[in-house]
Order: sequence, then structure tokens, then C-alpha cells
Amino acid sequence: MIQPVSTRTMNLAHFADQAARRLGDHPAFIWGDRQWTWKELNPRVTAMAHALVNEFGVRKGDRILIQSANCNQMFESMLACFRAGAVWVPANFRGTPLDLDWMAECSGAVGMICHADFPDHASHCAGRFRFTISIGESTFGEDYDQIVARNLGKPFSAVAVDRDDPCWFFFTSGSTGRPKASVLTHGQMAFVVTNHLCDLLPGTDERDSTAIVAPLSHGAGIHALLMVARGAATILPESPRLDPAEIWQLVERHRVTSMFTVPTILKMLTEHPSVDEHDHSSLRYVIYAGAPMYRVDQVHALNKLGPVLVQYFGLGEVTGNITVLPPSLHSATEDLRPGTCGYPRTGIEVQIQGPDGQELPPGETGEICVAGAAVFAGYWNNPEANAKAFRNGWFRTGDVGHMDEEGFVYITGRESDMYISGGSNIYPREIEEKILLHDDINEVAVIGIPDPKWGEIGVAICVPRPESTPTADALRAFLKERIASYKMPKEFHFWDSLPRSGYGKITKKLVREAFFRRHPDKADPTG
Repeated sequence: MIQPVSTRTMNLAHFADQAARRLGDHPAFIWGDRQWTWKELNPRVTAMAHALVNEFGVRKGDRILIQSANCNQMFESMLACFRAGAVWVPANFRGTPLDLDWMAECSGAVGMICHADFPDHASHCAGRFRFTISIGESTFGEDYDQIVARNLGKPFSAVAVDRDDPCWFFFTSGSTGRPKASVLTHGQMAFVVTNHLCDLLPGTDERDSTAIVAPLSHGAGIHALLMVARGAATILPESPRLDPAEIWQLVERHRVTSMFTVPTILKMLTEHPSVDEHDHSSLRYVIYAGAPMYRVDQVHALNKLGPVLVQYFGLGEVTGNITVLPPSLHSATEDLRPGTCGYPRTGIEVQIQGPDGQELPPGETGEICVAGAAVFAGYWNNPEANAKAFRNGWFRTGDVGHMDEEGFVYITGRESDMYISGGSNIYPREIEEKILLHDDINEVAVIGIPDPKWGEIGVAICVPRPESTPTADALRAFLKERIASYKMPKEFHFWDSLPRSGYGKITKKLVREAFFRRHPDKADPTG
């Protein structure tokens, strides 16, 4: 066996160095009326990296937790952590302080960068960190911009990294619902960036730009990194919530060429009247992922935007790199490949495997498994989850489907009970455990059902304790402080009992069947 002479790879922050050298006066980041060129933004990144290492004692491999809604500092912090050799650990800002505390414990983060809008999160987790940095005026931590200001101009070279050195903990959930840290590395992410630019956004260069319509902590952050790699501009709406009118205004004003979104958001954007009030002819790629898209919504979006839709299938563990369905395979007049999520990405091998790990022939249903340079390095400090996730070197997605003779993949179900609502993976067990803390609830099952707006919504079917009469409003109020808002079930139903299998177990399959017998109109929202 030949041993590699070197495993050294490029520190991902070098993308920003290259952009600053070649395209210094080109816009790098736009947020409302504020704009930073590459020669303005890159020194800020360097200043924060210098501070992390020389003021806060961050060393290569240390994890830095980020709790923030989208802003320029969050964007910069990604590159600053990379440059310092640290690991960027962004949280879904919609999570609760308890969610963040688990991420802090799981990752072993040494410090946190927290927006001033989240004081409860900061105080709940502060005891775990050596330092906390605040974005904006707050009662906790040192101010991010003041730290940058005093370190501007101080020389700092990016920390040398190897291909397998971690750069990003991408938190995803397992079948138990507790978040797991997927370890993304510098070498892996360099492949991911190249692959995304090849398969999703071919021909992208510094003349392009993207409008961010989702949290930078997950897929939108990866999409923003693509812009850094090409020296293109990332454009952030001022509104903290999705405002379709503002998005279309930005598209027209900045001649935006791409967006990363999920079907729910794409549906909202293209159904809003403002889509007809602004010029969006500059768009070349509108990428959607994270959930199935109803054909009627796909046709509507194509009629509004033209042949610009790109679908991909991918998990956080594979950083979105499993399949792609390009614009040429989208049509408003003909369903070219009904139900497919596309064909394998460049440099990625996809197999449909049976329970024994053997590849199944075309047309047979099994588990979708993946191999290739985009596959993550494993879950952080979780050997049990790693043992379940990998088999014979293949990553097991947990999704069930089949492949046709030409290599197109079709997802037909999930091995887990997870459902996807608005592009977010939601795992019932976590919610069920919280509901069962209520004194009036004896048993509960949470399932996902189809919904035309969100893709799927959560339904909690509860069995009250004897002589108790809980209400949906009471349960919502009880859960409000215990789970993130996007995990809140949209419906609560109260039954005398839950169906059980012959072994006495409550199975989701039986619960779903019983639910649709009672509510047959909810089985197919498209009619």
C-alpha cells in the first residue's frame, strides 16, 4: 500500500484571500444598504481569526459554537474559524436554550459567538465556555465588532490543515431525535464546493450573486461558501423573516443569479404577487432541496420563473451531494421523470442495497447508500451512531427507494419515522418525550402527514390520563418553552387508545393507518 507523501490541503478560508487579491473592489457581502467589498471583508475575517488565536487562546481543532440569525458577523465567523484552524459549530437559531446547551455539551466547544438577541441562550450555556463573544450590544461577552476593530491590520496566516481536519460540525438528528454532530472536513468541503459548482451552478463566476433566504447555519451557509470560492456576492435581506416582496426587490436590484431554497419557501416566493412586480430574468439557478415538491407547485414555479429549477437530494452527512435534477430535466408542460430526485452527482456513487448490504438490481426497493468524497468523516464522539450509519464503507442514508435502468433515483419512503416540514428534519421521539412530561398525557404518537404548504406537518395523537381533559391550546402552551417553534405539532388529537401490534408495541405504521381511516381527507392534500 502506498502511503501519501502529504495530506496537506488548502484551508477553506483561502477562498476569501484569493477573492480579495483578484477581486478586491468587487462586492462580497450585501445586507440592506450596507456593502462590504472583498478587500474590506477579508481583513475583518483575518482580524477575528487573529483574536481567536491570540486573545482567546483558540487552538487548531477547538470548536466554536455560533448562535445567531443571519448577519455579516455570522458569515465572517465561518471563515474566521476556518482560518484559525478551529471548527465552526453553527446552531439553528430557532432552537431553545436547552437545544443549544446540548450542542455545547456534544461538541465540547471552548467558546461561543452569540447574537445579542439571544441572552437566554448565552446565560444558559455560559458556564461551558472559556469565552463568549457578543454580536451587538449585550449584557454578556465582548463585542464582536470591537474585537475586529482592534485587530485590523494585524498579520495572521491561515493555520495549516490536512484533508481530514474538521472545519464544520453540521448538526443533524438521528432516529432518537437528539442532534448529532456530523464532522465536515477541509478536504471534504473542498470537494463539496467543487461538486456544487459543477452540478448545481455550472459557469458561476464573480459576476454572479446569490440571495440568502434560509439560515446560514445549514444549506444556505454551504451555498454562501460557493460564492466565496468564486468571488461572487452574497446578498442578505434586512427582514429577519421571509418577506417575498423584499426578496424579489433584491433580485431585481442586484441582478441576482441564484438562490438556494426549499419547496415551501419556493412556493411562497412564486405565489406572492410581488413575483410579477419585479424583474427576475437574471436568475439562472433556483435550487430546491430538503423535501419533496408537489408537481403542481413545480409547474407553477416553472411558469413564473422559467427553466431555472435545480433539485438535489442530499443529507447533511453528505453535504447535499447525492443526486441532482438539472434545469434541462424540469418542464412545465411534461413530467419528464415523474417522482425522481435525479441522477448521482459527479464523483459520487449511489447504490440501492438490501438488508445484507448487497446492491439490488434496477427497479427493486432498498436503502439508498452513498460512497464518495462528499461523505462526512463520521459523527463526533458517537461510535454507536457511526456503526449504524456505515456498512462496508457505504454511508446508509436511512431513505428507501429504487433506481431505474438509467441511474435515476426515486425516494419512496424512510426507514425512520422522521418527517420533513418546511425543509427541516423533525424527529417525533423528541417531541413525544416532551409531551409525555405533561401530567394529563398517558401515551402519545407524533406522525407527519402531507401538507400542501409545508410538505408535511406534525400531528400529535394523545391518550389522556383517566379523568383528564387536556386541550390542544394547553399542550401548545406547555410545549412552547420546551421545543423549538418549528417542531411544534400543527394538530393535536385525543384518542382513547393507540393501536398496537401483535407484540403489544405502538407502531407508527398502525397509528398512521388509523389516523387516515379517521381523516381520509388528510391523506392527499393535492386532491
